[in-house]
Amino acid sequence: FIRSGSAKSVLMVNPEICSGHLNFTDRDSHFIFGDVATAVLIEEESVAPAGHWKILGTKLKTEFSNNIRNNFGFLNRAAPEGIGAPDKLFVQEGRKVFRRMWLHQANANMNRLISSKVLGHEATDDESPTVLDTYANTSSAGSIIAFHKHSEDFKPGDKGLICSFGAGYSAGTVFVEKTA
Repeated sequence: FIRSGSAKSVLMVNPEICSGHLNFTDRDSHFIFGDVATAVLIEEESVAPAGHWKILGTKLKTEFSNNIRNNFGFLNRAAPEGIGAPDKLFVQEGRKVFRRMWLHQANANMNRLISSKVLGHEATDDESPTVLDTYANTSSAGSIIAFHKHSEDFKPGDKGLICSFGAGYSAGTVFVEKTA
């Protein structure tokens, strides 16, 4: 909307409400998810405040897989024909997911591996901060939380990458630059 000129300000809200669709009796899929929502105000540069972040570019890639999915959704379990039906909950073939090169954003070991591949060395906490120890797995909202908690030291002209990815075989990136 901003790029097309049809809006000057857009509030992007990302609710991650995961606990409702977890099957706590399935060992492969009941790992800790946190319920959280993040919001980001995206504005046309002429109305953005001083010290804002400029979006330099974005990229999204998805390849669908049955290794991780949710059939319809957890609210379907409330319908009389869905009561007690485990197929309406989140399903993951966890052992298949982690044996491949596909990434899951909630895994600190995978985050370390990715950052070392990108940087060519083991990343420091400053180069690749994590919020997993504080907020647990907040799904794709975790990258925005980490950005919010670990970006105040950037100077004008400094660039960074916000990236969310998951075992559903999707990756989304936003390249940003701190302005004066």
